Amino acid sequence: MTTDTAAEALLKRDRTMLIAGLLLLGALSWTWLLRGAGMEMSAWQMSRAALFPHLGADAPMSMDSGSMPMDSGSMPMDPGAMDAAGWSAGRVAMMVAMWWVMMIAMMLPSVAPMVLLHARAVRHGQRRGRIAPGPVSTIWFLAGYLLVWLGFSLAAVALQWLLERSGALSGSMLWSQSRWLSAGVLAAAAIYQVSPLKGMCLAHCQAPAEYLSTHWRPGSGGAMRMGVGHGAYCVGCCWALMALLFVGGVMNLVWIAALTAFVLAEKLLPAGQAVSRIAALVLAVWAVATVLV
Repeated sequence: MTTDTAAEALLKRDRTMLIAGLLLLGALSWTWLLRGAGMEMSAWQMSRAALFPHLGADAPMSMDSGSMPMDSGSMPMDPGAMDAAGWSAGRVAMMVAMWWVMMIAMMLPSVAPMVLLHARAVRHGQRRGRIAPGPVSTIWFLAGYLLVWLGFSLAAVALQWLLERSGALSGSMLWSQSRWLSAGVLAAAAIYQVSPLKGMCLAHCQAPAEYLSTHWRPGSGGAMRMGVGHGAYCVGCCWALMALLFVGGVMNLVWIAALTAFVLAEKLLPAGQAVSRIAALVLAVWAVATVLV
């Protein structure tokens, strides 16, 4: 009885510390984003609620309307000039950091249940003698998960460079300047939402206990491998949704908050699959409307 009580107290302490750590990581990520993530402008200045961002591509419309002048008659900066002037090694590093921290801020709420479940499984395994005693390896699980999103961030920055170079994406406000880019991304996201791969990845993300039971690996290295595996499924589930940031604005807080809430609902609600299919219909209609307006 004494051993059981001590194990329960240890499990409760670990859970409290882990929750506190997740909350701190999330708070730091969101704070950095709100402060502009190293950009010259704050995220508030780069945010707007617009269904068709390309219509006002030449007229920055910040949430702080007095902070930036509007010039609807101006022309977009020459893509080649933007590429030559704006994409130094320092900018590349800053953009990778921006995307990665943004992914951490957006995905942490939906992955938190899996992280907590992993910690609980480790402690229960130690209590039953199936896992060697010692520190819980959940931090390595989370590290593996976030490492996958770092890889996604590198790919996103490469795509951002290409879009800015072509002139389809604003180099200063980071939102779409092309109806065809907007419509194409919206249509691709709609199609992917109803694809078998999306359904498989979403089903995995909705069943954390099943993943842990079928993919369990012992030790810190095993925990990291499990985190990488789970992260791969998570990227497979959400990459098309994250690509929507190229439409509304990579640093647009309105779109970031909306996507964060949607991903959370899609993964944690019992009707997550239905939510995903409804979103596909909305995105398809939105894509058609983008071409017509």
